[in-house]
Amino acid sequence: MERPTGVQISRFLKSRGVQYIFGIPGVHNQELYRGIDEAGLTHILARHEQGAGFMADGYARASGKPGIVYVITGPGLCNVLTALGQSYSDSIPILAISSCLDETAYIRGQLHQMLDQESAGRSVCEWSETAQNYKAAYGLLERAFTEFCDKRPRPKHIQVPIQVLEEQAPDFEVFQQSKAFISNNENEISKVAKLIKCSKKPLFIVGGGAKDTDVFKLIKKTGAASFTSFTGRGLIPSTYPLFMGSSLARPDTVNVLSQSDLIVVLGSELAEVDIWRYNLGHKCTLVRVDTDPEVLSDHHKSDIKINMKVEDFINASMEHFDGQDNKGKWDPKFVSKKRKEWILQATQEFPGVSKIIHAVEEIVPQDTIIYSDMTQFAYLAKEIWDMKKPNHWHHPYGFGTLGYALPAAIGGCVARPEMPTIAIAGDYGFQYTMQELGTAVELQLSLPILIWDNQKLKAIEDSMIAAQIAPNSVQALNPDFCKLAESYGAKSRKPVSLKELQNDITEAFKADIPTVIHITEIA
Repeated sequence: MERPTGVQISRFLKSRGVQYIFGIPGVHNQELYRGIDEAGLTHILARHEQGAGFMADGYARASGKPGIVYVITGPGLCNVLTALGQSYSDSIPILAISSCLDETAYIRGQLHQMLDQESAGRSVCEWSETAQNYKAAYGLLERAFTEFCDKRPRPKHIQVPIQVLEEQAPDFEVFQQSKAFISNNENEISKVAKLIKCSKKPLFIVGGGAKDTDVFKLIKKTGAASFTSFTGRGLIPSTYPLFMGSSLARPDTVNVLSQSDLIVVLGSELAEVDIWRYNLGHKCTLVRVDTDPEVLSDHHKSDIKINMKVEDFINASMEHFDGQDNKGKWDPKFVSKKRKEWILQATQEFPGVSKIIHAVEEIVPQDTIIYSDMTQFAYLAKEIWDMKKPNHWHHPYGFGTLGYALPAAIGGCVARPEMPTIAIAGDYGFQYTMQELGTAVELQLSLPILIWDNQKLKAIEDSMIAAQIAPNSVQALNPDFCKLAESYGAKSRKPVSLKELQNDITEAFKADIPTVIHITEIA
């Protein structure tokens, strides 16, 4: 049966397990909307394409499925680029589908026209391609979903000319779902296992690429000490005596790393935003396990490079560690002492913030997914908040965009409708996407939204002062956040004590609409 290509695209997405589309309809992409109901998809209406992109990102992180966003030609794509850039940086599977003009080489002055829309998408996506006919549309969709399974997940952009969206297209062929990439270099795995067994002070660094993997069973068997990156928090229990926390960015960790005689890095880029220095600081053999060859060939110059999924590496390695656990030479008292030192250093950098963090941590259920923005609350929390579960705190680490928390949390709520989700934003960053409160209210989300309000861009002010620059443009007029929330139909609270804050958060989880909790001075 033939249908317009726009309809077939929605049907194709449904066949690949897609349930939700995030986006904004317009005259140029309305053909994509023709088939949404027929395909059985649900569309989530954002207030801005950037918000739609962040919602798709938050949904993907919470569900483990690709997030899908529909946008229009020109400004629609431009508006979603920031969100796609964040998804690329944090390895999130997003598929942005946009319309594009039929002809741009000769005709000028068309609605939504831009010079090179495809290249604009390519600047922040793994790839950006134009489907000039229905066959190309089907092929590119198949390619995207195959790569989401088989490669490091990253955003893709497919654009379809308006005329192609309108043209009739035959049904697509449904192929068997791609199988996950598995590589098993037994010789290399055996070599690493022998190195670990012979090591006196083995050390693991676990990153976000190890999510959904029981890395701890191997670490515990080997008697190794361990760090996690910020994105790897929760993968190693904070009660493990040889766990050093997520403080790799502390300068003194170089001294600790230099004491190890073997470092194994699982699913971490060791990027600037992971360690905040160019070199890791090790003096021993470095083993890297990652699905991305680019990571394995970076400036850290690993001695052994294993191109495979962390989960496959762990399972294969465990076969070499049956029986008695290895006993390393790390002193648990030394590890505990260093970890406390690093936490104290972090706390002193953000005076008065730690008490708020611990108050929130104390009452938030363990299965809560947290979405944070670029704010001092999050900067400190990522070092002092002990995550009980992995993949439950999401932050715009690499690209570092403002305005992430609220729309991403909306996507998280959509992915887990009966589970707790919370958004944490600064007073400035919240205003980037505060209009998405409308979407949260429409969806009747039980979403606490914490606004950490220090009346300024405090982190920027501190940086300017440290660089001996007179603070400039770091203060802005804020709205009355409580009245703003109420104008959208949301609830609002402004606690004056830690107990009130805890009660407000608890009640917000029970509410049938979102609650903005404005935090200023807390006794």
